[in-house]
This record gives sequence, C-alpha cells and structure tokens, in this order.
Amino acid sequence: MPYVAFAGSELIASGDLPAITDALLAAPSTEPILVFDAVTSYPVEIDLRPSTFAPTARICSLRPAPPPAPNKVGRPKLGVVAREVTLLPRHWEWLNEQPGGASVALRKLVEAARKAQAPQDQLRAAQESAYRFLSAMAGNLPRFEDATRALFAHRPDEFTAAIAAWPAGICRHAQTLAATAFSLKTEAA
Repeated sequence: MPYVAFAGSELIASGDLPAITDALLAAPSTEPILVFDAVTSYPVEIDLRPSTFAPTARICSLRPAPPPAPNKVGRPKLGVVAREVTLLPRHWEWLNEQPGGASVALRKLVEAARKAQAPQDQLRAAQESAYRFLSAMAGNLPRFEDATRALFAHRPDEFTAAIAAWPAGICRHAQTLAATAFSLKTEAA
C-alpha cells in the first residue's frame, strides 16, 4: 500500500512502509509530520518506537471505524446478512412476483445498480480523497476554496491556477490526486 509523508508542507517521502519509515526517522523534528494513505488520503499514524512487530502492524489508520458487525442472522457462511428493509406494499407485491422471490430480486437490483453506478462511485471516491488531502494540508492556504470548487466542478485549468502558489510538495500531490478525479470524470461522462 502506498503512502505519502510530509514534514510541514514539504513532501519528504512517498512509497511503501519501509521507505516512509526511513524518511520519518531521518526527518527533522522541528516540523509537524503527517502521513497519508496515497490512495484514500486518510491520515495514518506510524509507530516509530523500536519494536519486534512487523512493520505493517505498526500502522494505525485514522479512517473512520466501520459500523459494528450485524448479528449472525441469515446465511453467515455464504455472507448473507438479514436486515430490515421498508418498502411500500406495491413494492413488496412486485418483488414477491419475481422469480426467486424478494431476496433474489433485491440482490439482482443492487448488483445492477452497483455496476451502473461504478464510474460515478469511483469519481466520488477520487474527489473525496483529493478534498480530504486538500483540507488537511491546504485548508489555510490562499485560494483553497477556489481549488475545491474547481475540483468538484471538473475544471482542471482553474484547479491548477488556484494551487500554483502553494508549496511545491503539496501542489504536486494535490495535482496527482486531482488528475485521477479529472480523468475519472471524463470516463464517467
């Protein structure tokens, strides 16, 4: 999994965990250090204390915790989970008339929607990743609002102009993240 590390506004390392760890150990202690997952832009904490644990066990993602696991109702061995769904009576009637019943029809509808929405979901994830990074590293920089508006409005030239005066490391990584979102917007259109 790739990471990026910043000492203040300077990009000091990007790559896998050993490269990041070496850079963090060599970084001056006068600047605040921030490490991000390079794909999602969630902040990551790395325990640099001497340890016998494997390097991957020394990472703590600051990503929001997933919801608690549901009860073991349904067919847990198959990964099927029972949950409540509320629909209007006409929806239940239609679902019950489908081959295989309501559960099969709902699964088919969800799979079809997931496939149809995949490009938009990827675009949203890329934009959110870029925004998460911009908020953490550039929220107080000039033209931050202009950059975020350009990101979500799919205006690459305006985005580049808005971030041009930012520190080089932040600008470079923001450009990388935004380029992913801009390319996905073209594909999703």
